[in-house]
Amino acid sequence: MNLTDPTEILATLVRCPSVTPEEGGALDALDTMLGELGFRRDRVTFQEAETPDVDNLYARLGEDGPHLMFAGHTDVVPPGPAEDWTHGPFSGEIAEGRLYGRGAVDMKGGIACFIAALARLLSENDKLPGSVSLLITGDEEGPAINGTVKLLEHAAASGERWDAALVGEPTNPNELGEMIKVGRRGSLSARLIVEGTQGHVAYPHLADNPLRALISFADALTEPPLDTGNDRFPPSNLELTSIDTGNTATNVIPASTEMRFNVRFNDLWSAESLEGELRARLEVASMALKYRSGQPPMRYQLSFQERPSPSFLTRDDRLVATLSGAVAAVTGQTPTLSTTGGTSDARFIKDYCPVVEFGLVGQTMHKVDEHVEIDDLETLTLIYKAFIENWFAATQRAG
Repeated sequence: MNLTDPTEILATLVRCPSVTPEEGGALDALDTMLGELGFRRDRVTFQEAETPDVDNLYARLGEDGPHLMFAGHTDVVPPGPAEDWTHGPFSGEIAEGRLYGRGAVDMKGGIACFIAALARLLSENDKLPGSVSLLITGDEEGPAINGTVKLLEHAAASGERWDAALVGEPTNPNELGEMIKVGRRGSLSARLIVEGTQGHVAYPHLADNPLRALISFADALTEPPLDTGNDRFPPSNLELTSIDTGNTATNVIPASTEMRFNVRFNDLWSAESLEGELRARLEVASMALKYRSGQPPMRYQLSFQERPSPSFLTRDDRLVATLSGAVAAVTGQTPTLSTTGGTSDARFIKDYCPVVEFGLVGQTMHKVDEHVEIDDLETLTLIYKAFIENWFAATQRAG
């Protein structure tokens, strides 16, 4: 295989049906490729009760000097019915200048480009002026329990330390060069159960309708807004995602109802402070329900997910400037520094070293006929190559 060609690498990876948590041959293929480039590799499977076992790969080239990590995942979301695809979801077919397949964008393409960039650098130099490692998981699209978190702990316990990290998630909305992720909003999910008394709708005085209270509780959680954002983050946002009573009858007041919601929050909040704010809003609302005058407050239970994702912002100017400079040099664009979008494994990496994210255009990720432009693969490879070279040079100058 020509490891300087990102298209050939990506086609090989896409043909591996690595739907979470299945390895599908993707890590085996990467293991072989990185071995050819001289990396020492560590394959490790992590386990936890009531979660699927997950295979992971950590590989390092070099033993000293500045240490740059590239992080990514080979697992992909299910493709849905294969007949819905113009080209098979695991075919890796190329048509009209595009490579098709699940994971082409999210995010086997980023991995392919980074490996190709390294291969080109190694073909020009005897060795790198430092160390490069790849931290690749098979659990990013799943529970994210037996993947990056544990792989970082495992590597750190073995003595690994990193100076900076690049995550190859698709970050560009429309064209390559638009956007670098320099942080992420936090994510907090919650479940609210409101308890009432079941009864006949014709005799409401004999019942206690929890849905009435739920409306007021929902208003209290969403208004006023949690904040107005700041210069690096948009406003925090709470979205209701589900309301369910399990009631199939039209003449029965339900005994209880359940609402689920998620908050994407900026760095004005921690998970703990946000939980406190939401509990306070519900407590005030429970005491102020107009139709319950003279009655005790409405009973409710609020619970939060066990592993909320924190917000973070990378403030390493050298890392951000080096990546921005590489993007501008190759594409002619000055990328926007953004914290928008969902969560990524960068939220775990930031506890070990500064981290930024830059990858392909994400328009087709998770969609039928997911694909990447072949030209974009070459462009991203050139950006990664320039970034690696310039980051080592800037780090050595600073040191």
